[in-house]
Amino acid sequence: MATNPNMVAIQTVTVSATSAANIEFTNIPQGYTDLVIQLSARSTGNFGGNDSMSDDCYLRFNSSSSDYSARSLYGYGSGVGSSNNAAQTYLKGFYIDGSGATASTFGNTLIYIPNYTSSNNKSVSGDSVSEHNATMAYMNLMAGLWANSSAITSITLTTANGNFAQYSTATLYGVTAFVGETGGKAVGGVVTSDANYWYHTFTTSGMFIPTQSLTADYLVVAGGGGGGIGDNSNQAQGGGGGGAGGMRCTVTATGGGGSLETALSLTAQSYTVLVGAGGSSNSNGTNSVFSTITSTGGGGGRGNNTGGNTGGSGGGGGAGENNNQAGGAGTANQGYAGGNGRNNAKSGGGGGAGQAGENASGIPSNRGPDGANGCGGNGGNGVATSISGSSVTYAGGGGGGSLYVGGTGGTGGGGTGGAQSAGTSATANRGSGGGGTPYAAAGNGGNGGSGIVIVRYAK
Repeated sequence: MATNPNMVAIQTVTVSATSAANIEFTNIPQGYTDLVIQLSARSTGNFGGNDSMSDDCYLRFNSSSSDYSARSLYGYGSGVGSSNNAAQTYLKGFYIDGSGATASTFGNTLIYIPNYTSSNNKSVSGDSVSEHNATMAYMNLMAGLWANSSAITSITLTTANGNFAQYSTATLYGVTAFVGETGGKAVGGVVTSDANYWYHTFTTSGMFIPTQSLTADYLVVAGGGGGGIGDNSNQAQGGGGGGAGGMRCTVTATGGGGSLETALSLTAQSYTVLVGAGGSSNSNGTNSVFSTITSTGGGGGRGNNTGGNTGGSGGGGGAGENNNQAGGAGTANQGYAGGNGRNNAKSGGGGGAGQAGENASGIPSNRGPDGANGCGGNGGNGVATSISGSSVTYAGGGGGGSLYVGGTGGTGGGGTGGAQSAGTSATANRGSGGGGTPYAAAGNGGNGGSGIVIVRYAK
């Protein structure tokens, strides 16, 4: 397996009027690792004097006018030099052709911006040449810094002494890194293949970028809901199991007993992939997204005499002192409802993609002597699909907590409900719900499992 970067064009801006004060890129997607700008430009102004053939190009991020610094090495004909620019209101050091340069010539600049979404300061490098078709030319290497932890969402380019001349052009590229095999029809995620298909598996958010038109099968599973937790001061109020994240799939089976989803027709452009996180105690999981397909985060299990949350699959209802609390509803064609809680510390199981969560029971006959006092409901089972090339089960509900016997997690990695102990967390990247916890002193409810997105297309 190898790690390979790929550069994808996000936007191109060309000055179509006589001139333009700025070239701007806005609403920059956040799913890439690095950014690259390729600039072919000419200014209507110049440095003046002997330097009339060149002008300086400036850069700003997010419209910020502070915290820029740069160092440059440059050469011009027979001369060389260096500069050090600290505490600037812009990042400078990119040379382009000025108004005194030979007509219709354009300077060229390559700007590289790594880790542009990180919470660290942003480094920048630049390599530029002003091409005059004459005896004098500038070449410049720049290393710069924007001392700001914000993710870069917009970039503005401007010139020092004029405007960008007509036909100046800048293209913004995103660099996406993928791990796996090469040779498919797209990049993004972990790439594998067999005799018939290419598979792109996303366990974290990213971009899926076809290099040609293709028809794609998909599995989109949202993050599972967290297990509920009861009131420490009233041990009759136990926590329900977390509901599984919604499951939408075009291969083998989909969630909620619905018909198989329809494959997507995709073209050579970038498609967003968001992988939902699992929820914590009493909380829903977050949605997963691929292109136009959204799967809904699983409903959190609840305690303290409260009904389960709605979600992709519903969370289990918490135990009530003297009444039953309903499980949360699931989402049509994604998952099933959670089970109902029962009075006196017996909570419902979370719903799964393949089955509703079990209601808490009063006096079951099949769970041993402790079950005589009642049990938390089992989590609903998940659904198996072979979209990855082998059959894997996803999106099981979490078991309900109980003072007596906790419910088991549904197939697909659902967490087990606690019995005078904390519920267990669900398996990562299966979108299953966490197990419920009977009361706060026993610990938190189990965390829901993170989701997953898998894309498949024919060779």
